[in-house]
Formats: sequence, structure tokens, C-alpha cells
Amino acid sequence: MSNIPAELAYTSEHEWVKDLQDDNTYRVGITDHAQDELGEVVFVDLPQVGDQVSAGSVVGEIESTKSVSDLFVPISGEITEVNPELEDNPGAVNASPYEDGWLFTIRADSPEATKDLLDADQYQHQLD
Repeated sequence: MSNIPAELAYTSEHEWVKDLQDDNTYRVGITDHAQDELGEVVFVDLPQVGDQVSAGSVVGEIESTKSVSDLFVPISGEITEVNPELEDNPGAVNASPYEDGWLFTIRADSPEATKDLLDADQYQHQLD
């Protein structure tokens, strides 16, 4: 059974969103289930700071020893930070998907940006 923290929101594309409680800013990463399915992550292509992105659009890729997967942005807004550790240590996505392996932060266009995302129970149900 995957680790699915209750305080996060989720997408059907296996991404998590954490409200940083700071000016509509959210941290985004991939779920424990996603990193497990991908296998060993060897490269992460992230969006650029300052990019304006729309929910559901492809903003990068995650490459593993098994495949290359598109990285979707779960909410619309502006990319405010990318995880610098992933350039030298993409395996952090596997080792710590909810902590050290986060991908980027985004300042949402709307205060209700996460209202259509899944909660932990809904995400678990999708996996079952």
C-alpha cells in the first residue's frame, strides 16, 4: 500500500499538492505510488522559474530506468521555485517523494486552485 499523506491534495496523474500557507503558493511533487511505478529516477526536466502554466499542461518530464513520463502541472499559476537538489540527485524523488524529492512551487492564479483535486481517500480509491 502506498504512502498517501492526508494533508495533501492529489491529481489522477499521481501528483501531490501541498498548500504552503503563503500567498497562494503550493509545492508539487509526484506520489509514492508514482515513483514506485517509475522505478529508479535518473533525470528530471522541470519548468523554469517565472513560467506561466495552465492546469493539466505538460511542464516537464521524469525519466527513469524504465520509461520517460510527462510531468503535468496540477494548478494554473506561476512557477516560483524548482528543486535545485534534483539536478544532481534525481533519486531524491524515489527516496523522499513528499519531502526532499519535491519538484517545484507554484503561485496559484486562484485561491480556489485546489478545489477540484482529490483528497487522500479519493486518491487511494483511484489506486484500488
